[in-house]
Amino acid sequence: LEQRSELVPYRKIMWLSLPRLCLERVFSFLPDRDRKTAALVCHQWHNIMRSPSLWRHRHFHFSGRISKFRKPHYSSAIAYVSHLGAYLERLEVTVCPPRKTQSALRLKGAITRLFSELIRVKAPLRSLAVMNLELDRSAWTTSLRASMVGCLISFLQRGSSKLNSICLSGMRNCIHQGLELLSALSHYETRFYPRCYISSLDLEAFFSGSVNVYLNSSVPDNLSQLQCLTDLRLSYSCLSDELLMALQDDNTLQTFSLHCCLKEPHQQLVCGSSWATLASSCPDLKVKISVNQVVNNDRLARMLLPEIPLSEYCMSAFYSPNEDWSPKPLLSDILPQYRHTLQHLNLDLNNFGESLDEELLELVKVCERLVKLSICAFLEIRTVARLLDMTLTQRSSLKEIHVRRNSNVNLTLHTQ
Repeated sequence: LEQRSELVPYRKIMWLSLPRLCLERVFSFLPDRDRKTAALVCHQWHNIMRSPSLWRHRHFHFSGRISKFRKPHYSSAIAYVSHLGAYLERLEVTVCPPRKTQSALRLKGAITRLFSELIRVKAPLRSLAVMNLELDRSAWTTSLRASMVGCLISFLQRGSSKLNSICLSGMRNCIHQGLELLSALSHYETRFYPRCYISSLDLEAFFSGSVNVYLNSSVPDNLSQLQCLTDLRLSYSCLSDELLMALQDDNTLQTFSLHCCLKEPHQQLVCGSSWATLASSCPDLKVKISVNQVVNNDRLARMLLPEIPLSEYCMSAFYSPNEDWSPKPLLSDILPQYRHTLQHLNLDLNNFGESLDEELLELVKVCERLVKLSICAFLEIRTVARLLDMTLTQRSSLKEIHVRRNSNVNLTLHTQ
């Protein structure tokens, strides 16, 4: 009992003597409800809870649905911006795509009010993300689509002058409205450059999946106006020689991510020389390619040109034994082209009835810079053992292996 009585006040003193920065770090992990409770503990905690650093980052989820039991999410979001928007530097809004026009109307109203409030309080936003609007759904009428695009353009014209990171992934615009937004982005940077510029831009699925974006020269023209891009993310349907030439004008690009989906256009021809020129003009460039359900080796070979400085490749392919496709050419012929650049490899393959063990082992062996391997496939247990042995006994750069086998066994291996 005497020992316990000595320990209790010691712990209290430790909490009271923690520096302000440490308490701010601890409180940053608390949800709003717990923060309100913690603010009632003492004057010190109450004052720390008013620190701007605790309110700079925020994520909201808008669904457009009405619940009988609780207020809509966007009500608390607008209230948050009204009271604490002056501290807000990073905002993420994820939308549950509406199925009915009534839900789309509520979403439009909520987002419009949110951005109006951001403008009113002069929120010092540096990062803005509005994800998964999916404006090509039938629930969005023509007027609602135009209103949503106009709302974002208005914010770019009147809102924060400090934005350097913008994410509009999953917006799925028609070509006309998409170009309007791209033009607003380029004008935004022109107004504030060099005091402020866009360095990170995520436009994956920015255009509707049915649009052949690579045929439109206005897309490269608008992107070429962004002077200091270091991180760019696009759908493969945007890729063209003209785009690669536009990105060569500025040598700041460091990460270029492309996502290729089966349902989006991906049959365009891109010259290897365009990739080589871009790589030479941007010496620090790393290209990341993600492929979903493109089970055609000719198309994969046309996309995965040897001149690409590929650092990360991710692929998911679910195919039946009756389909005339095998991932063996990918593992044996295409991916070994990147033995000097490939660092991360993520494969999700439903190779039922086809062994890929030897091809995978040989690929890992030749990729001299491979650091992380994630694979979900039908593999033999001894293959996993050989992978581990390869990292331990050979001079391999591979440090992390994630394996999920057909027996639903998940393995994560870390090596030093």
